[in-house]
Amino acid sequence: MYKMLFKILALCGTPLVFAQDCIPVDFGQGSIVCECNSTYCDTYPDPAPPNEGEFIWYVSSKSGKRLSRSDGKISNELKDGYIVRIDSNRQYQTIHGFGGAFTDAAGINIKSLSEKSQENLMRSYFSKDGSKYNLGRIPIGGTDFSTKGYTYDDHDGDHKLEHFALANEDFQYKIPLIKKAQEMNPSLGFLAASWTAPPWMKNRRRFYGFSYLLDDHYQTYADYILKFLEEYEKNGINIWAVSTGNEPSTSLLPIKRINSMFWSPRTMSKWVIENLGPTLERSRFNRTNILMLDDQRFCLPWFPAYIKNNHKDAFKYIKGIAVHWYADGYYPVGALDATHDLLPDKFILITESSIGDRPWDYPKVILGSWSRAELLISKLFENLNHWAVGWVDWNLALNRTGGPTWVENEIDGPIIVLPERDSFYKQPMFYAMAHFSKFIPRSSVRLHTSSENDEILTIAFQTEDEIIVVLLYNQNDQSKNVSIIDGHVGGINVELEGKSLNTFLYHDKRVSQVSQQ
Repeated sequence: MYKMLFKILALCGTPLVFAQDCIPVDFGQGSIVCECNSTYCDTYPDPAPPNEGEFIWYVSSKSGKRLSRSDGKISNELKDGYIVRIDSNRQYQTIHGFGGAFTDAAGINIKSLSEKSQENLMRSYFSKDGSKYNLGRIPIGGTDFSTKGYTYDDHDGDHKLEHFALANEDFQYKIPLIKKAQEMNPSLGFLAASWTAPPWMKNRRRFYGFSYLLDDHYQTYADYILKFLEEYEKNGINIWAVSTGNEPSTSLLPIKRINSMFWSPRTMSKWVIENLGPTLERSRFNRTNILMLDDQRFCLPWFPAYIKNNHKDAFKYIKGIAVHWYADGYYPVGALDATHDLLPDKFILITESSIGDRPWDYPKVILGSWSRAELLISKLFENLNHWAVGWVDWNLALNRTGGPTWVENEIDGPIIVLPERDSFYKQPMFYAMAHFSKFIPRSSVRLHTSSENDEILTIAFQTEDEIIVVLLYNQNDQSKNVSIIDGHVGGINVELEGKSLNTFLYHDKRVSQVSQQ
């Protein structure tokens, strides 16, 4: 009955300030998706700050809960169960944010919906009623998730870049959606990356396969990046950070036809020191951050270590290290710790992640897969617990086959679009990201946590408004009793449902002490 009432109110244009429940659809793949269309979509308004002595609790679970809210009282009594301790006196990195990528594929899929469905999809990501994404990744030119290979100057030998121009894809897909996202979240920050220089600047004139930038075009390519920043600024979009280039290691892979260009630590350093760094420094974009690497964990810490030992002047310009997650299962997370220890003044940001990328991942899109959400959840906990300052997912939206992609590189996504129904499905992965992005605002600081049970993944943050945000994931199929103990505040005694992601919010008022028994 209440779901029908919500739909009627939405149709009448009545503003909705309360949560709207998910409309579940079960495809028999482990959990549910939530269906949205032009007239109805689940929403989760920002809660008022919790009162002193109280907590707010959100749950998403394999069983079908989606950001289900409840409220409770903080206690000084411990109950039987596993103990998770929060120590706000021990603090680590400052969080910059969470978000996704404005790829051509995402734009094509989102724009295939009616305007009202598009609005609901974008609100799901960027509004206060949704995930509150505050980062957006913008490809400089085409990617593997475009319908063709292209750059912004495919005129052979155009050394002065006289033919440089944004593509139709920018004006049809990227810029309109970016502007819509900005309206929903004015604090949205953007990072940009080029997959390759125009092929005529490279030793092999092709978009993919092993190739590198010719020495004669080092400055031309730096000017190319600068022109991108200028053109996007003209369209009201200022870029917070630009990377040295997406996944240079992909250029070495013979089996992947992904747009790419190789950089070694030596050549990347040379380009940054002599070209990109000074070019941006002399321009009005001298506050745009340069991120190095934009590649897998297996490049850490040796890649930045080589630069520090041999070309340390590059770090005059480089402000952060961009990392992708695709090799996380094969390389230890200690690589992030070693990188932080090596360069403690350079932040580490996860700039791309997606699931279904392996050749053996089939089907590419699995509607309602909880195991894929669980993989994402585990990696969010892992990377953020080891110095990452944020996480940027890949395509904002894909179709039922995981595309379009001109190189047949289909994958899964947080939102799957069905233009024939004028609707879209929010996958369990969408809610996994929302538990982090919605409740951990920019400038939050990670706190020390400890847990008695390895089956309970744990992480905590303190916001600038003195709200403590604790996230727990129960990896076990069975429910677990847990006591969250904060010596400054009190205790939270809860039962965590099996296979559930939990976010707790409470004030750090430091008004009581809990027994350390």
